[in-house]
Amino acid sequence: MNLEILSYGFIQKGLITGIAIAIICSLMGIFLVLRRYSLFGDAISHMAFGGISVGMLVGVYPLWTAFAVSVLGALGITKLRKSTKISGDAAIAVLLVSGFGIGVLLISATDGFKVDLFSFLFGSILLISLEDTLFILGISAGIVVTLTVLRKQLLHLTFDEEQAKVSGLNTDRLNYIFVILASVTVIMSMRLVGVLLISALIVLPNITSMLFGKGFKKTVILSMSVSVFSVVSGIFASYYLDLAPSGTIVMISVAILVGALVAKYLGIIGKSKPIEYQAARN
Repeated sequence: MNLEILSYGFIQKGLITGIAIAIICSLMGIFLVLRRYSLFGDAISHMAFGGISVGMLVGVYPLWTAFAVSVLGALGITKLRKSTKISGDAAIAVLLVSGFGIGVLLISATDGFKVDLFSFLFGSILLISLEDTLFILGISAGIVVTLTVLRKQLLHLTFDEEQAKVSGLNTDRLNYIFVILASVTVIMSMRLVGVLLISALIVLPNITSMLFGKGFKKTVILSMSVSVFSVVSGIFASYYLDLAPSGTIVMISVAILVGALVAKYLGIIGKSKPIEYQAARN
């Protein structure tokens, strides 16, 4: 393979940003999947779509309005789940359709779809600026540090929220911190794969890694490896094959998942074991 493309600035920025996003998506995704919030990324990204439409309508930088609307939506879904008996997946579905509905209405009320909007819908990792790269790296580092510091509390919350409350943890505060971190992760990831494909980067590497049944720590490491490999190889493949980077990254993740499923069916991968709290916290 000709590595001359590494001399291009846009490829360098795309790879650096893509790797950072791949890592935070894997870390956040493991908690979302274990909590059966796999569609949370979709819901937040669709709320972000509504926020982007608001930004374009009022002339504000779309990512700021997307962030504000997504965080408010995420906090709202947490409050809705707590104050009513609506299940987590049903509340997520409400958020998902509401966000997309708002976006479509605002777009129809203006000039329709624009080039900028398509870049948010389908990602534009190779067009990212140096300022955005540094910003995403800083935010990614903050997310990694926060998840590391709160790891044991979040694990307790993930596996048994009622027991976590009984043990004295402030579960309300942890839930709010968690959904805010998840929202920020989704907003950052939109630059890589766009609104429509965001769940793939959060869910697929984690599902693949869980098939191996190697415990929490090894599952996280394997998930990050799959995610980073998908992003790096997807950027390279999209350049040489003249394909959309976002779709290429997602399809590589799908191919790895299918390969793991086939290997498991053939007995190459042993029987997977569920991730247990006591083992995960150590």
